[in-house]
Amino acid sequence: MDRDSLEALATQVVDSAVEVHRAIGPGLLESAYEAVLCTEFAQRAIPFARQVPLPVSYKGTTVDCGYRIDVLVSGEIVLELKAVEKLLPVHEAQTLSYLKLSGKPLAFLINFHTPRLKDGLKRFANFNTLPPKFDRPNLNP
Repeated sequence: MDRDSLEALATQVVDSAVEVHRAIGPGLLESAYEAVLCTEFAQRAIPFARQVPLPVSYKGTTVDCGYRIDVLVSGEIVLELKAVEKLLPVHEAQTLSYLKLSGKPLAFLINFHTPRLKDGLKRFANFNTLPPKFDRPNLNP
């Protein structure tokens, strides 16, 4: 997926999360937000998978440790959903770890337990896997 398409998809993800938050507000369990957000994705024809297994690779061996991506959008964007009073550094670390382990280019940490969703939304990029924005000319021929 090229970078412009990835950005367009990211915008759809955020718009979908905002719509869910507007419709049902804060105060529900994380599982409810996951189900409703995936319903919103389905209505918008955005491909997704729920509870995607995320094994750990260690010295060439794959180890199933029980980690799961809450929602994987179009096979490209990792969503870590929360319904907590306050996001903590451990939530960010978890999201960054999932992003690194999955090798995906983009992740969102979304806390639905906020009066305004934008206050509970964090975006993370895996710069090693992001597609280039522009073809850079070779300046050193």
